[in-house]
Amino acid sequence: MINKRFFKTKDEVEVTFEVPDEQVDSKVSLVADFADWQPIAMQRVAKSKIFRFKTRLPKDSQFEFRYLVDDRRWVNDPHADLYRPNGFGEDNGLVSTFE
Repeated sequence: MINKRFFKTKDEVEVTFEVPDEQVDSKVSLVADFADWQPIAMQRVAKSKIFRFKTRLPKDSQFEFRYLVDDRRWVNDPHADLYRPNGFGEDNGLVSTFE
């Protein structure tokens, strides 16, 4: 799941990425072009049973991403704004920060 919070006075958007923990054995990483495709560990939120990562991204842009589950399985977010072929025979999710 992806949640976005737009600020009236800032040129950025707070974006929260979430993955339910029932899909995960031990860990989830967010891998995205805004992080130069380097895995970012998502934190398990104990009481809500999800993995979460929150960041701020520039407004009026689009970013590609995927989740790497347990260091072995790629997962797309079903709530991505769009999907784009990634050159490896699969799709990347796309998150848009256009309001």
